[in-house]
Amino acid sequence: MTNRIFINFLRMPLLTRILLIAILVFLIFGISIHFLEPDTFPTIFDGIWWAIITASTVGYGDFVPHSILGRLTALILILIGVGVVSSYFGTLAAAAVTKQDAFVEGKIPFKGKGHIIIIGWNERSRELINKLTKMPYPQMIVLIDETLDENPVVSRFVHFIKGKAHVDDTIVKSDINHAEKVLITADRGNNELQADMNSILTLLTIKGLCANVKCIVEILTAEQVINAKRAGADEVIQSNKLTSVFMVNSLHTGGDGLLSELVNELEENRVTAVSLSEKEIGRSFRELCAAKLTEGFVIVGIKRGEETILNPPHSLKLEEADQLLLIK
Repeated sequence: MTNRIFINFLRMPLLTRILLIAILVFLIFGISIHFLEPDTFPTIFDGIWWAIITASTVGYGDFVPHSILGRLTALILILIGVGVVSSYFGTLAAAAVTKQDAFVEGKIPFKGKGHIIIIGWNERSRELINKLTKMPYPQMIVLIDETLDENPVVSRFVHFIKGKAHVDDTIVKSDINHAEKVLITADRGNNELQADMNSILTLLTIKGLCANVKCIVEILTAEQVINAKRAGADEVIQSNKLTSVFMVNSLHTGGDGLLSELVNELEENRVTAVSLSEKEIGRSFRELCAAKLTEGFVIVGIKRGEETILNPPHSLKLEEADQLLLIK
């Protein structure tokens, strides 16, 4: 029985063991001094109080032993107790520093709900995180990257996890089951095909662990878009295609950068898809545009199934499954 208790004690964390030893020392010496000098220490609590104050080297001087045995007890307490208390606070400080270092180095799992997971550290994710953390009500962001040595963003809204995103243990650390969305950015350090393969492999890992989480994937090559959708991508961003659209627009408009200016404006004014209410079904696009303008919204188009129609005919009648694309 005694051996089992001792083994269980050894299995406890070091900080807990030192704390228990310190409490035991305070109790033994506090009770002893009470019985050795009952006039000076009327209650056991007074003795324990004296033991704690003495061992911590505070020394208020409100209780002082007068007898030889009492002073010998105090000497032993100082020799033993100071070492125990110093060990406790030293271990506590070391544990705090170790925990902080592990947090900065991305070794601590994240616990939370409704967070956004961003995979890959690059200029795109840097800009995105910068904008998300400066919003009026920022969401918690979990950044996953295997190349960084520590968290690159100084913000309480960014939790860094170091590791390979296609490994289960890394994704589990991000609390994927409670995440709202996942954004997988392409690693442009590799060739484009290899970068897309890594992104799709990461997507398969995430969907295998949590099929319900919404995943947005950046794909560089047009050929891999279909594979990303087969792997379960909810949305695919073809960044190279978007870049070519900007270039073509600049060539055709004389390089005035009009499309870039419009996109910059959309950064602050989000495009959202809104389902129709019962009274809006069957109405014309013109009528809904006028109605939404009074509410401060501009309708730029509709989404009908897989098709997105920008600036549809004004006479077009809206159907039940349609969604309005709004800008506020």
